[in-house]
Amino acid sequence: MDFEYNIYLVRAQNELQLSIMVQKISDDKKMQVEIFGMKEDTYYSATISHAYYSIFYAAKAYLLLKGIKTQAPEEHKKTFDEFSKFVDKGTVDIELLKIYRNMLMRADTLLHIFALEKGKRGKFTYRRIPQANQEPACESITNAQIFFNNIFGLCKKLSEKK
Repeated sequence: MDFEYNIYLVRAQNELQLSIMVQKISDDKKMQVEIFGMKEDTYYSATISHAYYSIFYAAKAYLLLKGIKTQAPEEHKKTFDEFSKFVDKGTVDIELLKIYRNMLMRADTLLHIFALEKGKRGKFTYRRIPQANQEPACESITNAQIFFNNIFGLCKKLSEKK
C-alpha cells in the first residue's frame, strides 16, 4: 500500500504542476503563437480541472495510508465522503475539507457550463467562457497548492510512523 499511496502523491503533484503550466500558457498569447503554433486562446477550465485532480489524488493518497481504498463507481464521491470523516474526527483540518468541497463544486459547475454551451454557436460565446474563468483558475491553483502541501505533510508523518 505504501507504493500505491506514493503513486497518488506523485500524480497529485503532476496535476498541480500541469494546472500551473496550462495557466501560464493561457496567460501568454505570444507563447501560444510562437512556441506552440496555436491560435490565441485560453485554457482556464483545464487549469481548474487539473487543480481539482491534484486535490483528488492527494486525498486518495492520504486515505490509502489510513487503510481506505476508494474505487468506482462514484469514486470521487466516495473519496470525498471518506476524507470528510477524518475532518469530522478532527484528524484533518476543516480548511482542507472546505477546499476539497469547493473544488468538487467547481468541477460540477464546469460540467454544467459545458452542457449549456455545447449547443450554442458564435465566436463570442466560445471565447468569453474560458476568459471568464481566469480568476477561478488562479484560486483553484492556490487551493490545490495549499491542499497538496498539507496532505503531503500529513502523509509524510503517517508513513514515518509505519
